[in-house]
Amino acid sequence: DIDSKTINSTYTNINTGEEISSITYEVETSFSGTETLNNKIIRLMLAEKIKFSFYDLDDEIKKYYGRTLEEFVHTENLRWRDQKRGQIINKILKWDENMVLAITPISYPDNFEKCIVADDILLIELCDSPENIFSRLVFSDEEDNLYIDLQYKNEHKEYYMNEIREDIHWYGQIFDKIGVKNKFAMNNDGPEKVVSRLIKEYGLLPQ
Repeated sequence: DIDSKTINSTYTNINTGEEISSITYEVETSFSGTETLNNKIIRLMLAEKIKFSFYDLDDEIKKYYGRTLEEFVHTENLRWRDQKRGQIINKILKWDENMVLAITPISYPDNFEKCIVADDILLIELCDSPENIFSRLVFSDEEDNLYIDLQYKNEHKEYYMNEIREDIHWYGQIFDKIGVKNKFAMNNDGPEKVVSRLIKEYGLLPQ
């Protein structure tokens, strides 16, 4: 089962006065076998800065099903995998704690979209240009270990740029359908600056 840890703290958005107990943090687009260098750093740093617990959907998938992401993405079909992702999201959001939840882009959100649209959940979509995302692109092996291969990446730049553009368009539509109104432009800033801007933009201060 997935372990949980309760943190007794609440935050108030200084711009609206709204109390926030959960932030669903939509990560920038990525596809099988790739990641971006500062994705996980940013979302973990954000959780630490505002003293929320942190959950990454990909990590929870690995713990819950006891397999690597490489194995998971080659199991059944996309709808089946998104159903499993949705079940885990539903389970995590039932925990009575304040959290940053990083969600992998999902094509079939019908299994969880109702539970993440709530007054105490702040939905954020991280956005950046295809060129900036490509510059941060790294790869993962069969054991989910990240590595850099600049030569291979640059030799196949046209392919990856097309994939990134298609993903931005496709998942942007999905996020709009879910109701993600907060689209945060990363502007290729470093992790510390992105986290600082997120905190300032959404007024994430202790109550």
